[in-house]
Amino acid sequence: QVQLVESGGGLVQAGGSLRLSCAASGSIFLFNAMAWYRQAPGKQRELVAACTSGGTTNYADSVKGRFTISRDNAQNTVYLQMNSLKPEDTAVYYCNADGARYGTFYNYWGRGTQVTVSS
Repeated sequence: QVQLVESGGGLVQAGGSLRLSCAASGSIFLFNAMAWYRQAPGKQRELVAACTSGGTTNYADSVKGRFTISRDNAQNTVYLQMNSLKPEDTAVYYCNADGARYGTFYNYWGRGTQVTVSS
């Protein structure tokens, strides 16, 4: 079993920064992609940023130029540096990891960390 544990959320004023971390533990293997999703109250969960094991990244249009995803493959950890935060970034942020091992595809979710941006 694999566990993903997020940290780094909190309350910040608009224009501020936060750095989220997600560490994998358990029966880990090199994930193909690690990503951050978020879900605001009353809204669907949406992809924020993703990073493959080769370093290819993609971002939601709403965070391009403000957020940066990075990962440490050796530590199976993914980070999300969030700058110039806006109140609309307020959400629960979830870590996600996927990959295949022995012909079976796996997808894992963390429990989430709250990010609140005050105006």
